[in-house]
Amino acid sequence: MVADDDKNIRLYLKAVLEKENYNVSLAANGEQALELLDRQHIDLVVLDIMMPGMDGYEFTRLLRENDNDLPILMVSARQQPSDKKQGFLAGTDDYMTKPIDAEEFLLRIKALLRRAKIASERQIVIGDVILDYDSLTVRRGETVQELPQKEFLLLYKLLSYPGKIFTRIQLMDEIWGADSETGWETLTVHVGRLRKRFEGWEEFSIESVRGLGYKAVKKV
Repeated sequence: MVADDDKNIRLYLKAVLEKENYNVSLAANGEQALELLDRQHIDLVVLDIMMPGMDGYEFTRLLRENDNDLPILMVSARQQPSDKKQGFLAGTDDYMTKPIDAEEFLLRIKALLRRAKIASERQIVIGDVILDYDSLTVRRGETVQELPQKEFLLLYKLLSYPGKIFTRIQLMDEIWGADSETGWETLTVHVGRLRKRFEGWEEFSIESVRGLGYKAVKKV
């Protein structure tokens, strides 16, 4: 769904998305967007901020207060860091500024839909490899490996965002908790174990980024 009070922008984004075979519904403000959500299944919302009546911030807050985790991409002419911060505090998943680069816009849409699919299915599929969050297993054909929790969570985090560099601090906070007194050497050990465990698997790898941290690379 595209919610924007500017008709020309609505039609432009609709055309960009339909060219990639997305089904697109349109709303001119937050109230119309809520009505559409009641009547239709929506997978993602492209949302303007400045709209009459209910603006994008209020719409987002309302959804999040009601435990609705529908992916939201805010698209706005407001470019100040404070505007973006307010958007993320309201609960948006991503933020783009106008004028929009169509190629980047589509890439962000695909990334948000992929993350939403991962979150709902609690699985990551890479070629013949399946990571199952509920069972902490990695399956490849007839081979099934049940991983220790921390190893699995580390691998799942990296493969949820292939190509994204995570710093050691980010990974430590995410997997062990911000209050943990565990040292970085623990992370290094876990990465080493994962590399050894999946050595020779052609579907993915974990790469070190000098001076920063780690990233996962999908190869299929």
